Amino acid sequence: MIGYLKGTIAGIQKSGTRVILTLDVNQVGYDVQIVPRLVQELPAIGAFTQIYTHLNVREDQMVLFGFGSAAERDLFRQLVSVSGIGPQLAVALLDTLGLQGLVQAIVSGNTRTLSRTPGVGTKTAERIALELKTKLAEWRLEAGVVATPGAGPALAIQEDVEMTLVALGYTSSEIAKALQAVGQSTALAKNADAEEWIRQAISWLSQ
Repeated sequence: MIGYLKGTIAGIQKSGTRVILTLDVNQVGYDVQIVPRLVQELPAIGAFTQIYTHLNVREDQMVLFGFGSAAERDLFRQLVSVSGIGPQLAVALLDTLGLQGLVQAIVSGNTRTLSRTPGVGTKTAERIALELKTKLAEWRLEAGVVATPGAGPALAIQEDVEMTLVALGYTSSEIAKALQAVGQSTALAKNADAEEWIRQAISWLSQ
C-alpha cells in the first residue's frame, strides 16, 4: 500500500527494543518503526531521507515498518510469511544479522547463527531455513544481494569462527562487519584456518 516515504526526519524515539522514526512528509508526520541498526545510517534530524516501508495491518492496529533499502523490506516480507514469525521477530533478525548476514545464514542453513537472535530458538531457526532456503537462494540473485567473493570464511569453518568470537563477547553485528572487512584480503579468503580468521577479526575489532 505504501512502498516508500520521502520526507524530513522530525524525530527518533526509542521505546524498549523498538525504534520509532517520525518522518515529516508534506507536513504530515508518519511514525515508522525502523530496524534499530538503521539509526546509524540516517542523516541528522531535519535532513531529507527516503525510507522503504511495509504496512502491517492487524485487527487492532496498523504499523508502518521502515527499512533502508527495498531489498531489506522484501526480506522482511519473506520472513513474516514463515509460520510463527511475526514482524517484531523479523525486525530482530534483520537488526542482529543485517541483510547479507541473514540471507547467507538462511541459504546455508546456519541455524546457530539464526538462533543468536533474541527470541529465535533452534526449532524456529530450523523452520526459517527450511521454508526460505530455496526462495532466498533465487531471490538474492534477482535482488543483487550476493556476498562479496572471499568476504567471509568458508562454510566449513564459519561456525567455529563466529562462535569463538561470540564467546569472546563480540556481538553478531560486530562479527559480521569484521569478517566482511578482513575477508577482503585475498590471502585470507583462501585460508581455511579458523584460528587465523579469528586472529585477524580480533585485530580488526581492536582498532
